[in-house]
Amino acid sequence: MNAPLPKQALAELSPLHLELATRLNEHTQGEVLFDRGARGRYSTDASIYQIEPVGVLLPRTGNDVAAALGICRELSVPVLARGGGTSQCGQTVGAALVIDNSKYLNRVIDLDLGNMTVTVEPGIVLDHLNAWLKPHGVWFPVDVSTAAQCTLGGMAGNNSCGSRSIAYGNMVHNVVSIDAMLLDGTTASFCEESQMRDAPPRVQAIMARLREIAERERNEIERAVPAVMRRVGGYNLDIFHPQSPRPYTADGRINLAHMLVGSEGTLAYTRQMTLKLSPLPAAKALGVVNFPTFYQAMDMTRHIVELSPCAVELVDRTMIDLARGNPAFRPVIDKALIGEPEAILLVEFAGESSAEQVASLAKLVALMGDLGLPGSVVEMPDASAQKALWEVRKAGLNIMMSMRGDGKPVSFIEDCAVPLEHLAEYTSQLTDVFAKHGTKGTWYAHASVGTLHVRPILDMRNDGARKMRAIAEEAGALVRRYKGAFSGEHGDGLVRSEWVAWQFGPRLTRAFEEIKDAFDPDRLMNPGKIVRSSKMDDASLFRFKPGYRSIEIKPALDWSAWNVNSDPATETVSAPGTGGDPAQGLAKAVEMCNNNGHCRKFDAGTMCPSYRVTRDEQHLTRGRANTLRLALSGQLGPDAFTSDEMRATMELCVSCKGCKRDCPTGVDMAKMKIEFLNQWQQKRGLALKDRLIATLPRWAPWAARMPLLFNLRNHIPGAARLTEKWLGFSAQRSLPAWRRDTFLGDPTTRRREGDSRPAAISGGSPSPDTAEVVLFADTFNNYFEPENLHAARQVLQAAGYKIHIARPAETDAQAKRPLCCGRTYLSAGLVDQAKAEARRVIAALLPFVERGVPVIGLEPSCLLTLRDEFLVMGLGREAEALAAQAYLFEEFLAHELKAGRLQLPLKPLPEKRALLHGHCHQKAFDAVKPVQQILALIPELKVELVESSCCGMAGSFGYEASHYETSMKMAELSLLPALRAADDDTLLVADGTSCRHQIADGLAGRSAQHVARVLQRALA
Repeated sequence: MNAPLPKQALAELSPLHLELATRLNEHTQGEVLFDRGARGRYSTDASIYQIEPVGVLLPRTGNDVAAALGICRELSVPVLARGGGTSQCGQTVGAALVIDNSKYLNRVIDLDLGNMTVTVEPGIVLDHLNAWLKPHGVWFPVDVSTAAQCTLGGMAGNNSCGSRSIAYGNMVHNVVSIDAMLLDGTTASFCEESQMRDAPPRVQAIMARLREIAERERNEIERAVPAVMRRVGGYNLDIFHPQSPRPYTADGRINLAHMLVGSEGTLAYTRQMTLKLSPLPAAKALGVVNFPTFYQAMDMTRHIVELSPCAVELVDRTMIDLARGNPAFRPVIDKALIGEPEAILLVEFAGESSAEQVASLAKLVALMGDLGLPGSVVEMPDASAQKALWEVRKAGLNIMMSMRGDGKPVSFIEDCAVPLEHLAEYTSQLTDVFAKHGTKGTWYAHASVGTLHVRPILDMRNDGARKMRAIAEEAGALVRRYKGAFSGEHGDGLVRSEWVAWQFGPRLTRAFEEIKDAFDPDRLMNPGKIVRSSKMDDASLFRFKPGYRSIEIKPALDWSAWNVNSDPATETVSAPGTGGDPAQGLAKAVEMCNNNGHCRKFDAGTMCPSYRVTRDEQHLTRGRANTLRLALSGQLGPDAFTSDEMRATMELCVSCKGCKRDCPTGVDMAKMKIEFLNQWQQKRGLALKDRLIATLPRWAPWAARMPLLFNLRNHIPGAARLTEKWLGFSAQRSLPAWRRDTFLGDPTTRRREGDSRPAAISGGSPSPDTAEVVLFADTFNNYFEPENLHAARQVLQAAGYKIHIARPAETDAQAKRPLCCGRTYLSAGLVDQAKAEARRVIAALLPFVERGVPVIGLEPSCLLTLRDEFLVMGLGREAEALAAQAYLFEEFLAHELKAGRLQLPLKPLPEKRALLHGHCHQKAFDAVKPVQQILALIPELKVELVESSCCGMAGSFGYEASHYETSMKMAELSLLPALRAADDDTLLVADGTSCRHQIADGLAGRSAQHVARVLQRALA
């Protein structure tokens, strides 16, 4: 039995739901979540819908699921199985008990290389499975764009397809068997019909009923089921009389597992499934075909597929432009372009021989010449370049959703599939339909199989529902004319179930209802999907329901860039601040999260470190954004924005800024946390610990004068325990040691350099004849590790630069106190104090900025504050000028190296290998590569980047007793294991102060160095 449920959560429940929650808590070992915040976070998926569930269960075992199904059947409570929550049609939302399989039921059960199969639980993520399979030389090839976050159970539920279905087929073609449980507790392995003779009587009866329905409706199946491979609507009744050009099984045998594939959890619960594997291709080649018109791209696809590629994927002009606006994607997409194409097609060839794939590329080049487009192909035989471009393509849907304003690309006709010979005409006529209704569509995806993800841009707060209905009807008429399928990949859910009857007619619709009732006579398994559905435009089910409005709030930072209106027809965006958001843009920025779940990924990148540790939806960028949105729209009750629920939701956000870079829709949770903390401290005050950390720059000079006193905590037995009890600093941590010999207190740095102040502000690098720089000494390096600043100064001097030391302006009322970026104040939500510090910095550095002198800093979190938060504090053009000339130490050196101005004599070091850990903010600003470039200048040194997320220290986060365990778990995910595996003579490099402290705590007797110290040691 679990711990008692929170009383506050129970008080909000109806008697029925209270009984359900209590019994689940008593009879399962899973996590039982019935509080308002959890229900809100699970009320949405990646669709336009929002329905609050009854509650949430995270089962630990199959027995938990069986118990839950039994209780729900007894209480007549609907049940909804969920994986990554990435469904785009509303499959995974409903007024039901949500069973989230993704946290615990995610194991590989068996690998049978002899039969080329793998058996898995439903909660395993596709990328995790393929990473596990890779050493065995095999993979599961249904590689959907959400592979980093979607689960195999969800893929089976939707009958997912992926980019390479032309070669490998859909999900249904790659499922061997499904071990399922019916609502009444009956279990069976659904597989080839001939192997199910010993199935339980209940299942035998279902099998007989299915065959009876199929025989009765044979003629209707042949008449109404579209003869296209990309048809995933309704139930797969045609397994008995296949209509697809690609049969369900190679030998024509009937496999009952295929009836469950695509059933969206409406028939049974999947306990585990056995999947068909394919050998990993030994070689791949990618050709990017650039087209001057969209129509040509569509028209020529049918010729390209004759070359037998394994994928032909479309990226249209809108997506190209949006990708170029993302700093992570721009350099990748630019390499694929020739001029300004209106569309590109990614054509991939794969097989055993590299020479064969290169030859296929040559055939593609020749074909495009024959078709009148010579010189239109960018050839990419290199695997790394291919991978990078495929990542941009996979992020296509989410890139589309990064449009600002209330109009967003809406999913409802995006998966219509038509035969290739009609693709160009279909897309052309559908574009006319969009124009008729005052909008445009965004196009991308699977040109190879005639399924293009098209999303018209609609404002679902206003007239979007009306336009959605009209466009769907006209698109449906086109699909019928071209004998296509209305649902070609992403399933039915809430948005397309209504169209099942349109697609298949009344006879097959009644047959589908009979199938549903045979499996689920109680009608409790994910009701309202596929059969007996609501209308697609039922506004009561929308995320933005009628009357939706954010609360009035005055944010501390400037969010006006999100507070805009956009016109999809003209692609114009109104001026910042004109969007009518009562929260002055903060709410609209939060609403940029479309629940795509990209933050659930575990591959390279930073986002989202707390989720990687907890696997809890609450501690995920998406979960936080949803909670913020619900609070800002009044759906969590009064004062929800500063509630304990919101505090708990934001508690483990380490402000890594990983989402700023990695989130395709640009959700910046680090800034949003500042807003929350600002409101919190105004209404609830600050704990002494938080106030001490926030005001550290003010009392730091006193600590430097009396370091023995301020360092006593680290040396007196029992002192650490007392500070943990009184202040909340973990006794398992040593605190940074204060130094009397600060950098700014050193006699060699005390002299103030002269400066001048021209009238105009200019940017750029210094001219060769001046070669000046100004060194910004941050609080942490100045008081705790001054040797880093000394090293940076020595390296810059060796490179021939005249160095100024940043000091307060003579007019500064606090001129005796060093400059501070304000980061510690921001970490506590004290934005006004942070602004005051920012003004001091700008006043001090403006004379240098006006002369075009670069400002150089060592601590990523401090220096990059000048390029980030300074720009949203209302500090004007001076802040923008400073941001344009603010460089991290290694960024400046790399910039000068590229310009041919860096003259830095370096010699080999004793160490021949360096492991580099990038600070989170460096990663967010793409500032890790410069470290690699500069370290590579050291002769004979091999530099390797540790593929790690946040180190877990995150400023003061890891020092706090309440966060210590989470902090160390973050470090143990990848960083510390990678460093432990290194030889003792391997150089460890980390630019972040907190990163170095975490490494020192996690690796007894070893430490990391700032890149400045490494270069200092290598000076010739």
